[in-house]
Amino acid sequence: MKDIRKNRLFGEDGRTVIIAFDHAAYMGPMRGLENPGALLNAIRGTGVDAVLTNLGIARAFGSQFGKLGLMLRADGGSSTRNPQMGAIQRTVSVEDAVRLGADAVVCMGMIGFPEESSSLHNLTELVNQAAVWEVPVMAEMLVKPAQGKEPTPEEIGFAMRVGVELGADIIKAPFAQPQKQYREALSSCYRPVVVLGGAKVDDEAGLLASVAEALAAGASGVAIGRNVWQHANPAGMCRALVALVHGGVSPEQALQELES
Repeated sequence: MKDIRKNRLFGEDGRTVIIAFDHAAYMGPMRGLENPGALLNAIRGTGVDAVLTNLGIARAFGSQFGKLGLMLRADGGSSTRNPQMGAIQRTVSVEDAVRLGADAVVCMGMIGFPEESSSLHNLTELVNQAAVWEVPVMAEMLVKPAQGKEPTPEEIGFAMRVGVELGADIIKAPFAQPQKQYREALSSCYRPVVVLGGAKVDDEAGLLASVAEALAAGASGVAIGRNVWQHANPAGMCRALVALVHGGVSPEQALQELES
C-alpha cells in the first residue's frame, strides 16, 4: 500500500509538483488562502500531483480534491501570535489521516532550533505509526544557519540525512547554492527530496531558474506554497512548475505558461 500511495504523489518520471497550503494553521488568515475551495479549483487540471494541507481543509473541501494526492500536516502546536513556539506537538494521527484518504503525512524536523528535540521525537513516532498503516511520511527538514546567513548545502545535507535515518520516506528541504555541493548533499540522502518554495518572491524567472538548478542536481520535485497562491495567476504558476518538473522545459519556456 505504501508504494501505491507514493505512486499517487509522484509521476512516472519519479518527480512531483506539490502545492503547499498548510500555512494558516500557524500564520492565521493569509492573502491567497481566503477561499481554499477556489484555490483547489484553480489547481485541479494543471498537472499538479498533490497538495499539502491541514485537517480542517481536508475535511471541509474533500469533494474538491479530484485526483490530487493529499499530503496531510500532522504536527503543530503554536501560532505566530506566540513569540515562543515551544514544543511541537502531534496534531493528527495516521489513522485519522487514512480515514480522510491521505496519501502521506507530513511533520517538521528542525535541526538546531529550540524545537529540535520535540520535532525529531514527533518524526520518529509518526514513522512508527505510519508503518502500521503503510502510509509514507514526508519530513520537512529545516536547519538553523549562522546568524545573518542562509543555510549551506552541507547544513541542508546534514538535516536531510537525519530525516531519512529516522525513517522518513520523502524529504522536503531548501535548495542552496553552489549546485555542486547541493548535488553532493543529495547523494547522501537516499530518499526523494522535494524543494520547498519559501517566502514569496517577485522574481518569477529567478524562482523557476532555481527550481531547474535543483532538478538538475537531482531533486525529485518541488513543494511550493506562497509563490503559487499569492501569485496573480496561481493556475499559470502551477502549469509553469509542471512544465519545468515533468515536461523538462527550460525556465524561459516554463515562464510562458504564465502568459497563456
